[in-house]
Amino acid sequence: MAAHPGGLTALAPSPAGTKSGAAVSVRGLIRSFGTKSVLDGVDLDIAPGEFVALLGPSGCGKSTLLRALAGLDHDVRGSGVISVPDRVSVVFQDSRLLPWDSVLGNVTLGVREHDAGARARKALAEVGLAGREKAWPHQLSGGEQQRVALARSLVREPQLLLADEPFGALDALTRIRMHGLLQDLVAAHRPAVLLVTHDVDEAIALADRIVVLDQGRIATVRPVPEPIRASADAAGHEALRRDLLAALGVEATAGH
Repeated sequence: MAAHPGGLTALAPSPAGTKSGAAVSVRGLIRSFGTKSVLDGVDLDIAPGEFVALLGPSGCGKSTLLRALAGLDHDVRGSGVISVPDRVSVVFQDSRLLPWDSVLGNVTLGVREHDAGARARKALAEVGLAGREKAWPHQLSGGEQQRVALARSLVREPQLLLADEPFGALDALTRIRMHGLLQDLVAAHRPAVLLVTHDVDEAIALADRIVVLDQGRIATVRPVPEPIRASADAAGHEALRRDLLAALGVEATAGH
C-alpha cells in the first residue's frame, strides 16, 4: 500500500474474501482528486454470477468506482477495503483494439496459456465473429469492434466483468442486439458483472440489481425481478423506471 499526502491510502484490489460468498466486497471506499471527493464511503457487495448495473449523473463517481475495482486508479488519493476475484476483465466504451494487429491478435493480447489461439477462436465464435480472425479492426463496424472487445474479455474466463458504458457509442439497433449477446454470454460464463451506464432502460433490461450513485455515495438500491427484466410485468417495469428516474432527479414523462 502506498501512502499519499493527507493521510489517505491507495489500496489495490485483493483476492475476494472480505465477505464470505461475495465475488466483490467494498467497504468504506473513498477516492479524491485533489481537493474534490469523488467517492465518499462506498460499501458494495456483488455475489458470484450477479449482474449489477450502476447508474448516476455524470461526475458522481461511477467510472471511478469501476476503475478502483479494476486496480486502475493507482494515482488517486483514497482509502477503504476492496476485495475482488483473481480474474477480472474490463470492457470500455471504446473497444481499444490495436489497429496494427488482427482480430485474433487483439483477442489473445496478454494471454499466456498455450491454447490461447483455440480459446480466442472459441470466444470469437461465441460473439458471432467466427471466420473474422484475420480481419483488421478498421474493417469492422463499431458493433463488431465491441464484439471483439467482449471476446477479449471472455478468453480470460473472468470471475468479474467490469463494463464501463460499453454500448454508449453504438446506434440503437446495434445496442439492442449487443444487449441480447451480453445476456447470452453472461448466462453461459456466469461472471459477476458491474455495468456502468447512463441508460435506465438498459439497466432494467440487463441487471439483477440496480445501484444509483449520487455525489459519491450509494443513494438507491433496487432489485430487478425477472418478470420486470423480461418486460412481462409492464406495470412493474414502469414503476421501477419512474423510481430510478426520480432517484436520478429526472421526471418521467408519459410514453417515455
